[in-house]
Amino acid sequence: MPESILAIDQGTTGSRVVVLDADGAVLGWAYEEFTQHFPRPGWVEHDAAEIWRGIESLIPRALAQAGRNPADIAAVGITNQRETAVLWDRATGEPVRNAIVWQDRRTGERCAQLIADGAGPSVRAKTGLPIDPYFSATKLAWMLDSDALLRTRAETGELCFGTIDAWLIWKLSAGRRHATDPTNASRTLVFNIDTMDWDDELLGLLGVPRAVLPEVASSSGPIAETDPAGPLGRAAPIAGVAGDQQAALFGQACFETGQAKNTYGTGLFCLFNTGDQPVHTDSLIATVAWRLADAPPAYALEGAVFVGGATVQWLRDGLGLISNASETEALARSLNSNDGVYFVPALAGLGAPHWDPNARGTIVGLTRGTTRAHLARAALEAMGYQTRDVIDAMQRESGVSLPALRVDGGAVANKFLMQFQADMLGVPVIVPESAEATVRGAAGLAGLAVGLWTIDDLAARAQSEPMRTYEPAMSRDQADTLHAKWLDALERAKGWA
Repeated sequence: MPESILAIDQGTTGSRVVVLDADGAVLGWAYEEFTQHFPRPGWVEHDAAEIWRGIESLIPRALAQAGRNPADIAAVGITNQRETAVLWDRATGEPVRNAIVWQDRRTGERCAQLIADGAGPSVRAKTGLPIDPYFSATKLAWMLDSDALLRTRAETGELCFGTIDAWLIWKLSAGRRHATDPTNASRTLVFNIDTMDWDDELLGLLGVPRAVLPEVASSSGPIAETDPAGPLGRAAPIAGVAGDQQAALFGQACFETGQAKNTYGTGLFCLFNTGDQPVHTDSLIATVAWRLADAPPAYALEGAVFVGGATVQWLRDGLGLISNASETEALARSLNSNDGVYFVPALAGLGAPHWDPNARGTIVGLTRGTTRAHLARAALEAMGYQTRDVIDAMQRESGVSLPALRVDGGAVANKFLMQFQADMLGVPVIVPESAEATVRGAAGLAGLAVGLWTIDDLAARAQSEPMRTYEPAMSRDQADTLHAKWLDALERAKGWA
């Protein structure tokens, strides 16, 4: 029996394909960045065809690096950037326009009108989500409203809509399956997380035709099968699918109510397992954590911060202040303090717990003595402050105190940031030796579906994994003083647009 899993991790700035063995160890991988398109201020787009071409080339490269052949692959798992909206032609399998990325804010006016019309409470009650441009249904409606022909074709079933997972399932299966999973469906604004189905009232409200939507399958189970003529070179089950943050929660083995993780990627995403019931709050998101085959769904409370590691990427690519993200740690440590410089990275508005689509990036406290080291330190500290904002809201609105925070994502390699995070929260921050939580989640869901392992196996594996713990070292008074100044800076960023 094949005993390797091929996991596709399709992120906001790049795609990665990883091959893991039956013990969950990484055997080999391949990675490739792709183009970011910014046609107007506040607009962010991807070419879905370019993303697929990248995946096509990465699969054989990852297999070669792992020393595995197609026959060794027991199943495929997919994890993906969520909320990014793809629209493609059902007959040709080609996108009809660029995908609109989760960071895109073009539907801000439409969302504001829906809120003004009083739709917010009904939408939140059914979906667990606030009305915000972040989510994908308003992006789809914008596409259809921008071209009357596209709307007609969507209504007659000639077009397919999906988040990136659905796009990859379609391409990997050569168009034989148009499907998504509940974690991705729950991020659209038109999926009812209680009934676990598309909601006709919300479809009408948002202007989304049902004919364009994918079927909602389980997160772990026989979702589709790869085309033997495709890049994998054999028919293998696509057996695990989850949005990146839910995959990271699963990969961190947060299977029990009250367990939480934070991922430091392009954005910052803290998820808190709430068990078999969604918890609705005013400032956080209630979302589907996963749904295993023949089991009720698990839910999570989520705080989504739109710009986290993307702040450092902007320092590199937008300003040219650094050539590599790793430089920020030494720059930050070169200073004894932030000298009053704060960076509010509302480059795509503010997400949880503030929810202001009109906020814009703001740097305050600049003097003639300010250097690139101050900006680098302010960018790292902003990730710590934003995470504290979310954790504070979670503890306040759930009534549960977090004894520790498990973390993952590329930025956990930054020791300055991890220590600052522990200082801000006043609780230990636990960093597993492997930062591959998202990939492990996708692989775990796929391997679970084909019998490679059980939930108990995955939990035991996570417990035995080496990890580093950062203990708080800053006094609470000092941490609270720094955070209070952050909140002052935050107010200056709000409502700017």
